[in-house]
Amino acid sequence: MPLSAFASWADGSQPRSVNHQDESLATTISFNLAPGKSLSDAVAAVRDAEGSIDMPSAVHGSFQGTAKVFQASLANEPVLIGAALLAVYIVLGMLYESYIHPLTVISTLPPAGVGAVTALILFKTEFSIIAMIGLILLIGIVKKNAIMIIDFALDAERAQGLTTREAIRQASLLRFRPIMMTTFAAMFGALPLAVGWGEGSELRRPLGIAIIGGLLVSQVLTLITTPVVYLYLDRFRKRSADERLFSRGVTAGGPDAPPEPA
Repeated sequence: MPLSAFASWADGSQPRSVNHQDESLATTISFNLAPGKSLSDAVAAVRDAEGSIDMPSAVHGSFQGTAKVFQASLANEPVLIGAALLAVYIVLGMLYESYIHPLTVISTLPPAGVGAVTALILFKTEFSIIAMIGLILLIGIVKKNAIMIIDFALDAERAQGLTTREAIRQASLLRFRPIMMTTFAAMFGALPLAVGWGEGSELRRPLGIAIIGGLLVSQVLTLITTPVVYLYLDRFRKRSADERLFSRGVTAGGPDAPPEPA
């Protein structure tokens, strides 16, 4: 049987190799970033183009290389922040022997995050992995303001017998100067990162901007909000303790309790 009965030949171009990924044919399409655009903008543009061309169901697209690492980092960021907050809550709970007062310390963190993101937006800096590291650093730097106030207030309540309002007022007045000193020291320490230039400055600048912005906003807000949150949470703690004591008194020796057998 001649070969021409079931085959034919012609000149043409064919790939020298066929790439596979997970046992499927794969083709890699590379792209560069336009000036002033971030990797998140490129990922969103590719996804929009993928949805607009109505690809067949048998064709699947995925990112590789730097874009894949970027997506993986975005997926792990909420878990990383949640784990950091949980570790802070557990350590502070053991320090104060309370479930309530660690929440007062954690309440100082949202203003720091808002300040860091606002500073990045104002200076037109992308929220990169380095900026994320700056937020993790802010968790350790910012919460020391509330720790210094709460630690002194609890000691004043226990040792001096002051009321909650008097203790938190005295703590806020006496700890104002060390709080301002440590905050400004951290801000001036991060200033070279924010305004630096030279080799690798674009990598360090988001870290400095995030730290300075977070410290500036949290410093202004937490000096006012920390005593307020402390008073409200302490009032809630005392009310819960009174309710538990009342329920125990009613069930154990109240008027409706059954008589004990002789």
